[in-house]
Amino acid sequence: MARAIWKGNISFGLVSIPVGLFSAETRDEISFRQLDRKNLSPVGYRKYNKATGQEVEADDIVKGYEYDDERYVLVSDEDLRRANPEKTQTVDITDFVDLTEIDPEYFDKPYYLAPTKKNTAKAYALLREALKRSGKVGIAKVVIRSREYLAAVIPHGNVLVLEILRYPHEIRGTQDLEVPGEDLQALGVNDREVKMAEVLIDGMTSEWDPEKYHDSYRDDLMALINRKIESGQTEVLDETPVEEPAEDTGKVVDIMALLKRSVEATGRKVAADTASNAPDDDTGDDFAALAADEAPAPRPARKTPARASAPKAAPAPKPVAKPVAAPAPAAKPKSSAKPAKPRPRSGKPS
Repeated sequence: MARAIWKGNISFGLVSIPVGLFSAETRDEISFRQLDRKNLSPVGYRKYNKATGQEVEADDIVKGYEYDDERYVLVSDEDLRRANPEKTQTVDITDFVDLTEIDPEYFDKPYYLAPTKKNTAKAYALLREALKRSGKVGIAKVVIRSREYLAAVIPHGNVLVLEILRYPHEIRGTQDLEVPGEDLQALGVNDREVKMAEVLIDGMTSEWDPEKYHDSYRDDLMALINRKIESGQTEVLDETPVEEPAEDTGKVVDIMALLKRSVEATGRKVAADTASNAPDDDTGDDFAALAADEAPAPRPARKTPARASAPKAAPAPKPVAKPVAAPAPAAKPKSSAKPAKPRPRSGKPS
């Protein structure tokens, strides 16, 4: 049985829905203990009184705000709630916006919202379905522990997701980054290279399926650990430096040649995949044309897919690559991508 880490109400207009907040992510990380190199004994984390040096029990640790040099105001968990009881117990929706209007860098950490009382199931379902049908998400304020967060209430299947958002001041600006400008001619980028890259992207495009992705590095690390166990080298610390990747020698890279080889390799796969598709699917022809340095057959432009956690859309024809001349017959309709869970992110509220 899942345990709520926070209980309160979703509030929008005059509607109030009692809910609990549940973690929406789980970390599957390999855990390491810190050891003393001398005798391999675990190194502990010690909470101690800095004046006496004595260790302090967890029950004897309290929160204090330093208002003057070494002078503190003690604050209890009840004080945190007492500061503003309404805010600490309410997901207060103030606006509704399109999910696609929120830039990805604002998303921080997801939680699930679930009703805590059976007689409020109708109100919960009403909000969920209204958000789905309108394509909107609720922008809200919520206090968790000792901080007020900005959040988005997003429908996902049968559950409402509370996605913690970053405030604008928490996102670093890009003005200090050295990135290429928009003058492609000055950068030596020509239209032919852009078109080649577009067709390569088109050939590598697939429907979003999070189940096909896997943390393969974890497997590699566990394989290394198992090899050390099997060889009896468990207490041998191998600090042999790993060979660094070759440094850039300043050699000019022929991007067009690399793109062409990539298109040729991907085109063979696309040609095989499209052999069983509708006759009007000319993706393979585009790859063959580009690989032969010929102008590809023009096709309608591909639309940018919606965010993974956006409300499920009705089936629609699958778009294809960007046009380069006159339009040609549209590709056979395909079903739209399945919605996926909001991305787990780091940064647990404090």
